[in-house]
Amino acid sequence: MKKSVAVLLALFLALGFAGVASAHVTVQPGSVPAGSYQVFTLRVPSEKEAATTQVKVEVPDGVDVTRFEPKAGWTYETEKNADGKITSFTWKATGEGLGATEFGQFNFQGKVADDAKELVWKAHQTYSDGSVVDWTGAADADTPASVTAVTAKVADGDDHGHGGGASASADDASEGRDTLTLSLSIAGVGLGALALLIALFRRRKA
Repeated sequence: MKKSVAVLLALFLALGFAGVASAHVTVQPGSVPAGSYQVFTLRVPSEKEAATTQVKVEVPDGVDVTRFEPKAGWTYETEKNADGKITSFTWKATGEGLGATEFGQFNFQGKVADDAKELVWKAHQTYSDGSVVDWTGAADADTPASVTAVTAKVADGDDHGHGGGASASADDASEGRDTLTLSLSIAGVGLGALALLIALFRRRKA
């Protein structure tokens, strides 16, 4: 009994912490190889009754951001330094923005520097009531900055596949889930047929 309660408590705490973490403004993926081209995703949840109307992101020194995927209902603008490197970008809602139960994803493309160690994405989330949440703190802060770890450069680090490996992994995982679902369905049909045969046999015997 005590063991069951402990397991349930651990599960509850894990789900609770996962919910808190998922509410943070983050940039995905969480890990990238040095020297690689990547499609990054800025994930923005609203945590207040007021709507999120603007998000500004400071671009780390270790990545060169070059392109943005258009998003309906939003516009973006960039800031550059004297060398023409994008140092920040800001998404602004043209309508009501993201409501209390909504989140948005904003895709952009960039190349990770060969000597990068980690990418710290500092973000500033503005709400319709004028309040601003600065996601710039350390990992244990209430409003931490999102961090992307940078791993060793791979042999074909100049690959322009833009994260194709991640997509392939996702496809493989999806195929595995589909196979499992099909197998379980077939097993379910077989058990149902067996139960029906047993019921018919017992009725005839009676």
